[in-house]
Amino acid sequence: MNVREIMTSNVTTVRPDMDIRELAALLIEKDISGAPVLDNGKLVGLVLEEGLILQDKKVHLPTLVYILNGVFAIGEKKFEDEMKRIASLTVSGIMEANMTVLSPDTPVEEVATMIVEKGVHYFPVVENGKLVGVITKKDMVRAIAQNKIW
Repeated sequence: MNVREIMTSNVTTVRPDMDIRELAALLIEKDISGAPVLDNGKLVGLVLEEGLILQDKKVHLPTLVYILNGVFAIGEKKFEDEMKRIASLTVSGIMEANMTVLSPDTPVEEVATMIVEKGVHYFPVVENGKLVGVITKKDMVRAIAQNKIW
């Protein structure tokens, strides 16, 4: 069985300039955990509930290491990235640009493996450069409940 057979085709998408409060309301209204981010019809990212939750996350300061009268910051880049996300007011600031994109012909078994082994649970599905759907943990569970897989 392939992704095409169980993916969600009617996808709610968002714009990079969308306000994060507007995004939160949309996720609740549509009862979804994320949305592909489109800019002029092109997939540019993925925004998930976790991106909104990050806004309230405790910030971990970089660890300072003293070696031979020198000070080295460990984790400084991660700290800078966290601060940018926390301060973001739009989707573009909290979206994930480096996402795993699937083809409609990807076997469902591969998706299950990625969900379990990599902890990824939301995948845009692209065909011929165009977003044609998404597949999520919920789609996988629905397919199991309907005896479509396993």
